Amino acid sequence: MTLAIRRLKASDADFNATLDQLLAWEGVSSHDVQQRVDDIIQQVRVQGDTAVLAYTQQFDRHPATDFNALVVSQQQLEAAFHSLPQARREALQAAADRVTAYHEHQRQGSWEYTEADGTLLGQQVVPLDRVGVYVPGGKAAYPSSVLMNVLPAKVAGVKEIIMVAPAPGGELNPLVLGAAWLCGVTRVFAIGGAQAVAALAYGTESVPPVDKIVGPGNIYVATAKRAVFGKVGIDMIAGPSEILVVGDGQTDPDWIAMDLFSQAEHDEDAQSILVSWDAAWLDQVEASINRLLPEMERADIIRTSLESRGALIQVASEAEALDMINRIAPEHLELSVADPKAWLPGIRHAGAIFMGRYTAEAVGDYCAGPNHVLPTSGTARFSSPLGVYDFQKRSSLIFCSAEGADTLGRIAGELADGESLTAHARSARYRVKR
Repeated sequence: MTLAIRRLKASDADFNATLDQLLAWEGVSSHDVQQRVDDIIQQVRVQGDTAVLAYTQQFDRHPATDFNALVVSQQQLEAAFHSLPQARREALQAAADRVTAYHEHQRQGSWEYTEADGTLLGQQVVPLDRVGVYVPGGKAAYPSSVLMNVLPAKVAGVKEIIMVAPAPGGELNPLVLGAAWLCGVTRVFAIGGAQAVAALAYGTESVPPVDKIVGPGNIYVATAKRAVFGKVGIDMIAGPSEILVVGDGQTDPDWIAMDLFSQAEHDEDAQSILVSWDAAWLDQVEASINRLLPEMERADIIRTSLESRGALIQVASEAEALDMINRIAPEHLELSVADPKAWLPGIRHAGAIFMGRYTAEAVGDYCAGPNHVLPTSGTARFSSPLGVYDFQKRSSLIFCSAEGADTLGRIAGELADGESLTAHARSARYRVKR
């Protein structure tokens, strides 16, 4: 059966409205989901391990009869790693090395400077104490999520990393466990959903409370992360995965079709869009989509994704394609063009930019080095990829010499008077030289 993906022209009168509708994604959960999540969080806060165990039995069909059965030991993690085929162990190690090397460039250090009067100003940078990492289960297992969420925290200097991962039917993917051991995760619990987020945020008898929770999950996980934000930090509220490919018509259509599939196979709500000014090439890519789809293991998911949220868009020029990029603000942007670097000055909004015909988005998912935790649903307009800086805090440093206190005290006192804050003014002026 032919796949019915949208064909749009930017010149059509109704294009803007159609594109807005296509891009629309309601990330706010329904009232029922919100209420359910609130109830779960409250029960975990009150009953701790008992509530987490009960929800894990209910939602994950986990056979555990006590919470200790949900604790994954370091010995289990190590055994899982060594049980993997050698080629897979080597691939995990190579990916971990590259991700670590890239993120080493992001580490921020403390700094300070001293003014002429002896006043010292600066910034102290320290890592978070303890971080929680949520690794999703369900339709697919993602060891790459372990690498991308844990390794930046390790580079930042976080001492304690607590990982949670749902184990449907009591089964955890050995790749996920092996990746956790390779990355040096401190503790692992076989729990998921809103109950895992609540346990990380508030702590239980067994799960220590963390300072920040990172990692993707379903609508219940996202809703729970939003609910506990303020008690703990979070990375972002991630929507469905998405890719925007801009092509000049010179790349093998099969390559582009597979790039679109690579996002569509994540789930039915994922979004894959191709933009080009070459109409004949768009036809070729559409033909490749239909020819290659039956070969995919997740063909049904890909079909649903492409038919419900995908599009092939014809624009008039490169300039119009550039406007489309900044309007969509995609999570992943592929520039399948002859000179991708020439496009960079005009690109304002994209999570990750994959440059050139030979740069498949998939290498960024696993092993190129940059983080694959990226802003979705247009939030690349104001957000950035997950990085080392997300696991570091900054404190301002101020040291006043006697002379500096005199200078700054006079300024501060005058401004405090203007705000009618008498104690502020006196506090500053007490240190002014008489």
